[in-house]
Amino acid sequence: MSATVAAALKKAAVYILGDEKKRGQLMTVVLSTAVGLLLLLCAPAVMLSSLGEVGEEAQVPELHINADDFYSSLDSESRQRLDDIRSAGNDIANAMDEKGVKVQTIKAQLIYMSYFEDVQNFNAESYADLFATAQNDSDLISAINSTYGLDIDYDEFVRTYTFVMNSTINAFMFTDTSTKNCADLAAWADNAYISGWGYMNGFIGERNETDRIRYADNAGLVLGYLNYSPTDRVFGCDHSTLIYTEQGSLDTMPKVAGLGLFDGSKHGIYVGNGEVVYSSESVGYVTKEPVSNGSWTSWCTYDGVTYPQEVTDAIQSVNEDSSSEN
Repeated sequence: MSATVAAALKKAAVYILGDEKKRGQLMTVVLSTAVGLLLLLCAPAVMLSSLGEVGEEAQVPELHINADDFYSSLDSESRQRLDDIRSAGNDIANAMDEKGVKVQTIKAQLIYMSYFEDVQNFNAESYADLFATAQNDSDLISAINSTYGLDIDYDEFVRTYTFVMNSTINAFMFTDTSTKNCADLAAWADNAYISGWGYMNGFIGERNETDRIRYADNAGLVLGYLNYSPTDRVFGCDHSTLIYTEQGSLDTMPKVAGLGLFDGSKHGIYVGNGEVVYSSESVGYVTKEPVSNGSWTSWCTYDGVTYPQEVTDAIQSVNEDSSSEN
């Protein structure tokens, strides 16, 4: 990619990620074009070289970008490079979906955009296989380095990935955008943990205008999911109070991701593998831990969230046991 193109994309990335209102206005104009898709794909990678320059004191002039003019101004080599990047990004997204790891699409595109410039004969399906088989991100980075002869620093990757994920809501995590369901609630909670959301009273996942970090208080982690529209990519206000029903003690809880845990004062979301995610006032951010480490005493369901038959059966069983005891 030419220095001119890289500089333009860098300025656009800073602009897009730095101001939510302006980002929305810009994307409305360019989303349907090749360059619009490219900017969406390139912004995270460009931010790698911009992290040291973007802060509260950064002054980024307003940009007026006409996507067609921008694309037309490039030389043929740069256009081809951008087309290749866009094509690879689409191939990665499709392959990640086919391998059942769609939720990691942004991660896969970010790594590709950041480190694969010199990799020859790239195959999206083989690349996606690494994400499907890796047990954790550390193993993933090791496998990518070994497979492609790269030297990606794991700590650098974590810092960059967290920064990028905090700048957006991962559209790839939802399995059913037409309903509010427990599987997507679990994905929402896990994404908040991965994205480094902080704890702040009264927040439900939106970004703070001062430091541009996403926050949620304890109930707000669930309320954020209930109020967020994946289609419109905005937070609504239909749910202002978290309404929940305690269903039974932990020994009666079915192992269904998206069920709530309660300890008498705070809520957590069971995300599978014996782990719970919750926004902690005491530590100041969204955290994850084994359920056994906490003081959780009961499991609960939330109004507005749909649950599978397994949960309905468990609730009925608890109620029947309670009735027989009485």
